[in-house]
Amino acid sequence: MTNRKVALASRPTGMIQDNNFALIDEEIPVLKDGEFLVQIEAISLDPAIRGWMNEGTTYIKGIEIGAVMRSFSAGKVIQSKNELFKIGDYVEGFLGAQLYSISSGDGIRVLDMSSGKLSYHLGVLGMPGMTAYFGLLKRGEPQKGDVVYISAASGVVGSTVGQIAKIKGCTVIGSAGSDAKCQFLLNECGFDYAINYKTEDLDQKLKEYAPTGLNIFYDNVGGKTLDTALLNLAQGARVVICGAISQYNDMGNIYGPKNYMKIVSARGYMTGIIVFDFIKEWPAAAKEMAVWIADGKINVKEHIVEGLDNYVPTLKMLFTGDNFGKLILKP
Repeated sequence: MTNRKVALASRPTGMIQDNNFALIDEEIPVLKDGEFLVQIEAISLDPAIRGWMNEGTTYIKGIEIGAVMRSFSAGKVIQSKNELFKIGDYVEGFLGAQLYSISSGDGIRVLDMSSGKLSYHLGVLGMPGMTAYFGLLKRGEPQKGDVVYISAASGVVGSTVGQIAKIKGCTVIGSAGSDAKCQFLLNECGFDYAINYKTEDLDQKLKEYAPTGLNIFYDNVGGKTLDTALLNLAQGARVVICGAISQYNDMGNIYGPKNYMKIVSARGYMTGIIVFDFIKEWPAAAKEMAVWIADGKINVKEHIVEGLDNYVPTLKMLFTGDNFGKLILKP
């Protein structure tokens, strides 16, 4: 049996390029005791992958040159020499961008398929959904009546943050890069306000929609967006830094916040969210999220692309804004 995988061929500088990756075919080795073989059916493409392509270690070690591209992937166990993972089980974890993956079970979870379709376990019920859940509830600490602003709000993290904030009784503002994405936020996610940051003045609109200031800013963008939001903080505001997608392709020349002293005058705080800090709490959170989805309180939008050969152009969508919804590659 032959596996095909996407490997890291070189480390990118700036925007990822085709020559940073290699498609490799190789024979699948015989399983050792304790291992099992997964046929991958869905691969999650997330902004964090760009950071994982860098050398060194931050919260996680960079991908080695020649190694399979790291990704959360999900699929079915088709061979097993591990009694905890049975043939026919659906599993999810760091299984990589490939057709098949051998695992010993480390960091792999068996999925409850009754709680949602397979792709949901890579999105709203997986790492991105958990990032939204814990980033807002544990770091943002929303209170009823709070005004919450989310950048890159039409992505799976941002849209989920906004919908949880609505469940908690907040007023929700989101920004996105097209009128269609803004309409999605208003009509399908229940946001109170949506700002097209490409055609509207972000600062002006934040002052209009949040005249008393932002109680929570959940940032996925960084750069000038973060700077503008800082100018509009309410007293006691919480700024949750989840990501900075505007900066990932030029990390050596980061646009830092010029208005950071607003944190002082607002008597607020700025904090970060790394979802793996809450991994023991994921199962309970995913159950609550599944109930919200079943009750129609959280809507999910997915962007599905077919074919492992399309890995690179699909990954690029994250940094050009061409994806609309949770980006999933079906190999």
